[in-house]
Amino acid sequence: MSVAKDLEAWQTQNSEEIEVPPSDLYSEEPPLESYLHLKQILLLLSGLEWFWRDRDDFFAAGNLTIYYSPRQIKTQDFRGPDFFVVLGTERKPRKSWVVWAEEGKYPNIIIELLSDSTAKTDRGEKKLIYQNTFRTPDYFWFDPHTLEFKGFHLLDGEYQELQPNEKGLLWSQQLQLCLGVEREQLRFFTPEGELILTPEETAKANQEQLEMERQQLEIERQKNEKLAAKLRELNIDPQTLL
Repeated sequence: MSVAKDLEAWQTQNSEEIEVPPSDLYSEEPPLESYLHLKQILLLLSGLEWFWRDRDDFFAAGNLTIYYSPRQIKTQDFRGPDFFVVLGTERKPRKSWVVWAEEGKYPNIIIELLSDSTAKTDRGEKKLIYQNTFRTPDYFWFDPHTLEFKGFHLLDGEYQELQPNEKGLLWSQQLQLCLGVEREQLRFFTPEGELILTPEETAKANQEQLEMERQQLEIERQKNEKLAAKLRELNIDPQTLL
């Protein structure tokens, strides 16, 4: 059922007090399963937001409730993906993602982090909801402990499993990026297969590059000093060779 029909049905059922359902709703998500799950979500968020730091047309979040029907306010029947991205929307903080307050937009990509208590639901019930109700084009799951990693793309109304490329990466058609496991963590990669760094990793890489350049300059300086000393031994003024 569409968001518009859900809203109409909700208003009809509450005809004595017809009012627009609230949209400023707090997230209802429980604590994360483990430190690895928290670290993984933060890694995905920081990497994507840094890579897209010049863009203002998306919203990325982790462990945040998605309200997709006004009736859920009473039934508590809502979903909270571990990580999701909505494209074509304003980049701003939100307490939750309320579909009827966001022009009916659902996530373009969802990533679930498997655990002993959620794996069955993530592979089954949630997958069907994301396929049949959310119509989310790209769906991935990853287990931070066993490193199980799979991805699906919505084709003709059904999820089709993605096949890894020669580097073992899966393609996200929605993000135009790849996902893959690097050092036992799920990461984003460019279409060319280059790892997308976080701000901390970028700063470290820049610092290492500066240090390499400094060391190279020091090597060159020492070589020049040795050459100048050799020339002076031969009674040749190095300045005359400049």
